[in-house]
Amino acid sequence: MFSFARHSKSKISNWWWTVDKVSFSLAVFLIFIGAMLVLSASPSAAHRDRLADDFAFIKKQGVFIFMGLVLMIGVSMQSLRTIRRLAVFGFLCAFAGVVLTYVVGDATKGAARWIKFAGFSLQPSEFIKPVFIVVTAWLLDANKRIEDFPGMTLAVGLFLLTALSVFGQPDLGMTVLISGVWALQMVWAGIPVWLIMTLFSAGLVLVTGSYFFLAHVRDRIDRFLASENEIGSQIQKSMDAFANGNLLGRGPGEGYVKMTLPDVHTDFIFALAGEECGVWLTTIIVATFAAIVVRSMTLSMRDNNLFVMYAASGLAASLGGQAIVNMCSALQLMPAKGMTLPFVSYGGSSMLASCLAMGMLLAITRKNAAAEDKDNG
Repeated sequence: MFSFARHSKSKISNWWWTVDKVSFSLAVFLIFIGAMLVLSASPSAAHRDRLADDFAFIKKQGVFIFMGLVLMIGVSMQSLRTIRRLAVFGFLCAFAGVVLTYVVGDATKGAARWIKFAGFSLQPSEFIKPVFIVVTAWLLDANKRIEDFPGMTLAVGLFLLTALSVFGQPDLGMTVLISGVWALQMVWAGIPVWLIMTLFSAGLVLVTGSYFFLAHVRDRIDRFLASENEIGSQIQKSMDAFANGNLLGRGPGEGYVKMTLPDVHTDFIFALAGEECGVWLTTIIVATFAAIVVRSMTLSMRDNNLFVMYAASGLAASLGGQAIVNMCSALQLMPAKGMTLPFVSYGGSSMLASCLAMGMLLAITRKNAAAEDKDNG
């Protein structure tokens, strides 16, 4: 029988009294909102895919949610030493998966980002993001603590290896997100300004080249820069959904956008929230992500531990950054990137990767985690 008493020495009790319950609750709240939205979109999505079961998508999402919560809680119980080792192992597996997409990747919308097996699809680039962040934090921390350790050089090399492999799929949106989070970590670590400017310039060259050589990137940017969207385009339907929802929304389950927008349960689920529940729910979603980021950033500086600061700030920035990209794309504030909304959008890779990131974040920011790490060497 589990005991949650403070004096209990069980792993469950120790986790309960040291984990940041606010951040954990906020993540679970977003998962609940996502489940309700996927439930609303499930019949329409099933009809488009000609599935016999109207609720096939929410049933699969239920399995993903269960697996994600188990993963989040299990990872959040681990020590900092275990998190570092898990990140290295996870990076090797995720990087191998990204490389494998070049060989057997399933092409969707101009990019081979998925690996299909046994009826399931896996997007390795979703998983490489959180583990890359933690490994980078470890290298930057070691660079400060260990004399003559080339942590900064290794961090730059790891970034180039990761960014170029993801960019080659091609996945420009994920590459930009990974680059932005890495740059934040490097700024925290005191990287020389000339190196930041050099890498930033190289990034601009890659983005410019993507426009001229990648058709799907050029199409999305051209649509974004056009004065008006084509009638019937996904972004136009998304904007119509927000207009129809107004302040209070049409009501749960009463939206029209899910019947005409193919990606409404994934990339454009924020538009469904806006139409069915209005500005009030979209504001709550934005505020919840902001609360996770701000709280995580605050906790990262509590113990004066460089690894905790680099890793927690990076993980929080990745979750918040991906949410910003998804929501801004739905609102036509930037070109569509094909990114999901963490914890909310339908999809196994998205849910499991988000829960992995949150589990690592919770483990890193647990009370006494940094002190226990010092005691264990």
